[in-house]
Amino acid sequence: MSSKKMNVPEEELRLYERLIDAVAGVEAKSNFGSGYTAVNGNMYSMISKHGVVGIRLPEPERTAFIARYDTEVFRADPAWPPAKEYVAVPDHLLQDTETLAPYLRRSYEYALTLKPKPTKKSKPETSQ
Repeated sequence: MSSKKMNVPEEELRLYERLIDAVAGVEAKSNFGSGYTAVNGNMYSMISKHGVVGIRLPEPERTAFIARYDTEVFRADPAWPPAKEYVAVPDHLLQDTETLAPYLRRSYEYALTLKPKPTKKSKPETSQ
């Protein structure tokens, strides 16, 4: 992750970073005190300040993941609404990088199919 201050529990952050390192092409980013992954402006995984990891999955993988791992839709904060298309990774599964890595790979592949979000263009320099 970047050198920005992280407000994430250290153990969960270490496990999330290990997961990201296990999937080729995935790069970690950070903002607002937590970490995430994104491609073409589309986020596809994140870790909340509470140490909960969310992974973006398409249907039917999302429903299958929730049923298989007895989990729910991801919430970055308990007071916030659920994050559309994200599943919450149970603690025991976050510790199992080998099992979880294919889901992050699928999430990355899914994000590549989404319409790229426009980036902020820098203002052209004026010459004097």
